[in-house]
Amino acid sequence: MAHLYYVPDGEALVVGEQAYLRGDEARHAVTVGRLARGQEILLGDGRGSLANARARDVSAREVALDVLELVVHEAPTPELWLVQALAKGDRDEMAVQACTELGVDRVIPWQASRSVSVWKGDKLDKGRARWQKIVTEASKQSLRPRVPVVDTACTTADLVSLAATHQVVLLDPEAAMPLSGYSPRLDTPVVIVVGPEGGIDPGERDLLVGAGAIDVRLGSTVLRTSSAGPAAIAVLNGALGRW
Repeated sequence: MAHLYYVPDGEALVVGEQAYLRGDEARHAVTVGRLARGQEILLGDGRGSLANARARDVSAREVALDVLELVVHEAPTPELWLVQALAKGDRDEMAVQACTELGVDRVIPWQASRSVSVWKGDKLDKGRARWQKIVTEASKQSLRPRVPVVDTACTTADLVSLAATHQVVLLDPEAAMPLSGYSPRLDTPVVIVVGPEGGIDPGERDLLVGAGAIDVRLGSTVLRTSSAGPAAIAVLNGALGRW
């Protein structure tokens, strides 16, 4: 299997020019991937471009490569966004990792009223950075041309505002309509909302549905917060022709 590495944020990939791996990416390519001068690897910019590149100069601090071929992948329409409620242990992180591998385009942490885990103070930045690292590593593993962005943790009020302008799909095991019966529009992102352990608070559910969110269920069983998001992404991938 090919190994994918990302150039630093903001740097472009251009055929015939050099690209660079620095810091942790360079160190990983050299020490773990055993990259040597003259070998070819897959490079990405995290914004849609994937390139075949040949190593020219190799060190654990910086790798210089010649860009040989380039393919630009257009952003999918509509995008699939995941709103994942903060959860105890690593269940929320498991959901974020799996959803990234399955093709989610944006990740929004949600400080739900029933979330056992709480991000505040320094944890807000540290938590977002942790999720962004998980998303980036999962994107590399699955050879994704685009790395999803992880937003700052949102509140229920933020989600209510989002429901007024986006297709917000609330996963609710007691909903009447199955997700398979939902037909997404193509003009705005589809935002999948996954609650914490114990489900979404009824008051929060009423606020979101009142703002325009659609509540749907996934089959006849109750999924964990770590598996509901990936299951929904899979269903929507099929409905949208991604798979």
